[in-house]
Amino acid sequence: MARTINLSLFLLFISWIPNLATSFPLSTKSRWIVDNKGQRVKLACVNWPAHLQPAVAEGLSKQPLDSISKKIVSMGFNCVRLTWPLDLMTNDTLALKLTVKQSFESLNLFDDVLGIQTHNPKILNLPIFNAFQEVVSNLGQNGLMVILDNHLTYPGWCCSDNDLDAFFGYPNFDPAVWAKGLSKMATLFRNVTNVVGMSLRNEPRGKRDYPDLWFRFMPKGAEAVHAANPEVLVILSGIDFDTNLSFLRDRFFNVSFTDKLVFEQHWYSFSHEGGAWVKHNSNDICAKIMGEVTHNGGFLLDRGFPLILSEFGTDERGVDVSGNRYMNCLVAWAAEKDLDWAVWALTGDYYLRTGTKHMVETYGVLDATWKDVRNATYLQKLSGIQHPFRGPGLQEKKLVLHPHTGLCITNNHSGNVPTLRLELCTKSDSSTFNPKEGILWVNKMCVETPDVAGQKVKLGVGSKCSKLGQISATKMHLSFKTSNGLLLCLDVDERDNSVVANPCKCLTKDALCDPASQWFKVL
Repeated sequence: MARTINLSLFLLFISWIPNLATSFPLSTKSRWIVDNKGQRVKLACVNWPAHLQPAVAEGLSKQPLDSISKKIVSMGFNCVRLTWPLDLMTNDTLALKLTVKQSFESLNLFDDVLGIQTHNPKILNLPIFNAFQEVVSNLGQNGLMVILDNHLTYPGWCCSDNDLDAFFGYPNFDPAVWAKGLSKMATLFRNVTNVVGMSLRNEPRGKRDYPDLWFRFMPKGAEAVHAANPEVLVILSGIDFDTNLSFLRDRFFNVSFTDKLVFEQHWYSFSHEGGAWVKHNSNDICAKIMGEVTHNGGFLLDRGFPLILSEFGTDERGVDVSGNRYMNCLVAWAAEKDLDWAVWALTGDYYLRTGTKHMVETYGVLDATWKDVRNATYLQKLSGIQHPFRGPGLQEKKLVLHPHTGLCITNNHSGNVPTLRLELCTKSDSSTFNPKEGILWVNKMCVETPDVAGQKVKLGVGSKCSKLGQISATKMHLSFKTSNGLLLCLDVDERDNSVVANPCKCLTKDALCDPASQWFKVL
């Protein structure tokens, strides 16, 4: 069941419009993406599919393009990972001779033709590629950066192991044709400043996704893009559905450029051991999988390369227990690493997916109307990682994040005695926690724990400071013992987002227990 959110907090959240005055082009500075002034730019993106049949950005039969772009901004995103099929660059009949109307009519999508005529008549008779350009242009007019992601070869749904374009050398994945298509796309958007990056290929996979083939062909694609457009970031995915970049631990990736190279990684609840999130205690499996994700790709940050978590997400109806638990873990990890990211997906529904018309995307942040947010609680969770915590040009702010809500600990100034509550991270007081001394400081006041379960956690000074410990495998439980030896943990009262003390949850191997309300990530 989805957690009830504080409505006033969320209304404040969606009313906030991010500062999009980024100075282009972007480049890299060690593990950070920076603008042309050397200031950190954190990419907080949403995936907008445009790679399925009929090769048009989804949703344009439901809402005006400009309305969708403005909705993206209002939800706190600053960029879009816009997907495209290679055929758009290698097949002139598709790209330049087939109009949007003809494409939809060829697929018997006559309702969508009427919808586009109503909401986006400007694109109806444009060739497919020109319609794609209109989307990129409108995103730019609304201050949104764009990453162009080559998702697959021919328009359709992606991805499975036995796809004919799963990896280099498969029947529908000619590396030479691919490199030429990337070069052409890079050239066509060379002077479009809001196109800040190009992702070379989505989720390489299959029985032949060997590192040797990756090292043979990925550099050629990277060089093709850089030669055609030296201003864009060149973004490389790993193997095994882009869950694995571990082969870069012992082998260097050689390209002629050094300040445009970025890697990407995907992480879903099903990316690891099947059913792990419901078979095992959440503390244990979260810690285990965090370690695996770091081993498989997160290590690149320590080696001075930016890493984008370019696909993640879950069913926003709240019915997927595995997905709900995984998302709490993922948000904690993404916050700890202060990652750039792109959530899957914007999509309310698809024109046509695997033969089904208007299939609803339950992972979509918009509902099937393409107007309303599907799940405000989910969007608030993402708000906790939309803003940078550190990096070049930023004044670092220490925070303690509650991953389950996407909010941060702050001082509740109302009442006679200051207590702790949750607030939007952008508005929260600075919080620091030193594991060695065990004292949590919030706006220069220290935490004073209650001696009885269920009571609010106060802020004190001097000798009233309480010592907290980090327990469980995740180290996200902040615990203490009462005078009579009872072990309590910081928790959240969802009625008013106040921080309270309760008996610690899920410290045993019980897989049915969910500790999310007691997880706090020290940043």
